[in-house]
Amino acid sequence: MKIPLYSLNGEVLKKIEINDSVFGVPFNQAVVHQALVRQRANARQGTASTKTRSEVAGSTRKLYRQKHTGLARAGSRRSPLRMGGGITFGPRPRDYRQAMPKKMRQLALRCVLSAKARDGELKVVEELKLEQVKTKEVAQILAAVGVDSPAIIATAEVEDNLVKSARNLPGIKTMPANLLNIVDLFSYKILLMTEAAVRKTEELWGQKLSRGGSHAPL
Repeated sequence: MKIPLYSLNGEVLKKIEINDSVFGVPFNQAVVHQALVRQRANARQGTASTKTRSEVAGSTRKLYRQKHTGLARAGSRRSPLRMGGGITFGPRPRDYRQAMPKKMRQLALRCVLSAKARDGELKVVEELKLEQVKTKEVAQILAAVGVDSPAIIATAEVEDNLVKSARNLPGIKTMPANLLNIVDLFSYKILLMTEAAVRKTEELWGQKLSRGGSHAPL
């Protein structure tokens, strides 16, 4: 697959070849959904906790006699029916983590990257090295290449000046290519990558040559 390579002024310099094993994979909805649910579940702390009637403070003495009061038959003030009583079926600390095979996680990421490329939501620029921290310069670059939606800016390595320049722009997130993930790719419409970031992505998640010279799937 070939896509345009833009300069920082928005001009198309040439068309570059991108690896079909990363950017040309058919969309597998089941795997992508499982990977998305897994990542969101693993982000949960699982520390929410409530007290049952056996744990809240309060006497276990019967509040008043059983009969001849005209009131409901009441026992302990710890009852879940009373203010300050225990919580029925409340949350308890638990581990929400889900396991998923590495090959399936990588396939899900390739599926989403491929969908971005097919839908025209992947844009590649030659480089994004800034001499100084300047938000206006990043905004001009985004406007020049036609980024008018929430976007991820992915670079091969961490670019400090770029990170500091882009962090005040609403709807823009910067990250190195090796931290691309399912949740962020779904949260931001446009994926803006440098050419070096594309090659880094292909190196990390593309097909590698086996010893016999044939392509071996990840």
